Amino acid sequence: MESPSISDRLLSRRRLLQLSGLSGLGLVLGGCGTSLYSDQVNSVFEPLNQSVEELLLNPQKLIPNLPLSAIEPEALLINSFQGTPKIDPQSYLLSVNGDVERSFTLNLAELQSMPSTSMVIRHVCVEGWAAVVQWGGVPLRDLIALAKPKPGAKYVYFKSADGYYESWDLVSSMHPQTLMVYQKNGQPLSPENGAPLRLASPIKLGYKQSKWVTEITLTKQLYPMTGYWEDKGYEWFAGL
Repeated sequence: MESPSISDRLLSRRRLLQLSGLSGLGLVLGGCGTSLYSDQVNSVFEPLNQSVEELLLNPQKLIPNLPLSAIEPEALLINSFQGTPKIDPQSYLLSVNGDVERSFTLNLAELQSMPSTSMVIRHVCVEGWAAVVQWGGVPLRDLIALAKPKPGAKYVYFKSADGYYESWDLVSSMHPQTLMVYQKNGQPLSPENGAPLRLASPIKLGYKQSKWVTEITLTKQLYPMTGYWEDKGYEWFAGL
C-alpha cells in the first residue's frame, strides 16, 4: 500500500513546514493523547500552523488528475466514527444555512441534477496510508454560491448523520476540487464510504473529509468545537 511520502507535492509542502518547526506537531501530539502539556503546546503552535499553511494554499490552482489506471480500488480503507449510519437515499436532505443570504435544502436527485465534475486524486490519511480514488460530484463552491455568504463569513461547518462534525476555512471550501461527492470510481458511492454525500478534496488530509454530510453551515467565526479529531489535538487546517 502506498505511503503519503510518494507525493512530491505533499513532501515539499510538509517538509517546508517541518523545517520551519511549524507543522506536524499537532498531529504527533494528537496521536499520543490530549494531555495538558499537548493542549498547551497546540494552543501556541496551532495559529502558526494555520497562518503558514494558508499562505501555501493557492485557492485556484488545480491539483493534476492522476490517470484512471492509477486507481486503487481496494486501497481506500473504511474508517467509521460510530459505525455506518442507515440513511434512506429517497428521504435524504442536505441543508445549507448559517451566515448566508439564502438557506436551502436539496434532496439527492436535486444534487445529482446540478453540474458535476470528477477527479482522480490521492486520498491521504494521517494514519500513514494513501489511496488513489476517482470521486464524482458537485463542487462545494457551487453550493456556497447558491447560498450567497454574508460579508464576514470565513468558515464552513459540516454535520454528519453519525454525529461527526468538521470545519474548514472558506477559501479551502471554495477550491475547485473540493467536492460534495456521490460517486466513487465511476459507481454510486457506497454507504460505507459516505453515501449519500461526502466531502472529497486533494488539498486536505482524510479526517477533514466528512462522510454522510447532512448539513453545511457558514459562520463568521470558529466555534469552540472545531472538529471531532481537532478537539482531541489534531491540526485544524490539515492542508496538503
